Amino acid sequence: MIIPIRDTIPSQNYPVVNSTLIGINIVVFLIQMSQGIGLERFIYTYGLVPARFSIPYISSHFTLSQQLFSLISFMFLHGGFMHIVGNMWTLYIFGDNVEDRLGSFYYLVFYLFCGLMSGLFHLFLNYHSTVPTIGASGAIAGVMGAYFILYPNAKILSLVPIIIFPLFVEIPAVFFLGFWFIMQVFNAAFSSAMASGIAWWAHIGGFVFGIVSLKLFNVLPETSIAGSLKSASFKKKTTPRFQVLKPSSMHQDRNLYEEISITPYEATAGTKKMINIPWGFSKRFYNVNIAPGTRDGMILRLKGIGKLMQDGHRGDLLLKVRIQQPW
Repeated sequence: MIIPIRDTIPSQNYPVVNSTLIGINIVVFLIQMSQGIGLERFIYTYGLVPARFSIPYISSHFTLSQQLFSLISFMFLHGGFMHIVGNMWTLYIFGDNVEDRLGSFYYLVFYLFCGLMSGLFHLFLNYHSTVPTIGASGAIAGVMGAYFILYPNAKILSLVPIIIFPLFVEIPAVFFLGFWFIMQVFNAAFSSAMASGIAWWAHIGGFVFGIVSLKLFNVLPETSIAGSLKSASFKKKTTPRFQVLKPSSMHQDRNLYEEISITPYEATAGTKKMINIPWGFSKRFYNVNIAPGTRDGMILRLKGIGKLMQDGHRGDLLLKVRIQQPW
């Protein structure tokens, strides 16, 4: 199993809509979990049940507004703690960059549209199913499809657990997302949605519609609402707290050399960063404290993180601070 940690492209603006969507999903999940013995009825009412649209006897128990609302509400319900954690973490990784490119208003419309289309795709392929479909996976698949097109050169820092030894690798986004999509198609072709409990076709539909509809959203004019939301998602003052660095060195030099980027705000106020150094089998994560008043070009020395020499002594990591705007 490959677990994505973060992508290598920081967003330029605060993802107002993406963060709000994550918050709404969490609140709805808490409401859902508070239903007690009424949980099944709650899911059947607000989840997407194909039979509610195809079997007259069942559809007669719901009003038109309830039927239409379920086409949206299903994407805010989740089947358990791990389900919502996995979905929200994926949305956190990929959604901010897509919102950056589309703008907050169109990103919201795009997200809901992908979720709706993924639900309809699942509905028509499972037209008489009485099993409720819930989860944001279809909408998030649309976001992943858009990311696949918008950021083909990005890399996804991923955790590959090998027995008890975690391995962190950077995987090109096109390979990571392409492999994910292929696995959805494979699972859809060789497993039963009712048996697995996972709407594979909703994932596939969301991903495809995310790619297709991206062209439409890229040519839409900016509205007054879109402009207001865009101005509200002001530029970030900070660089990512977690950064992957790839230090270099000369053949006989025991020290390693690399640069770390911070913003003018962080240089003035000070900041803390966690860095990942993929160097051999040494410890991979380090905390870096950057003091207030740091100047551009200042060297930070992290002792004992350099190369291990034949004499048994280890060199240092010398980080040159680069102060720049995050956009």
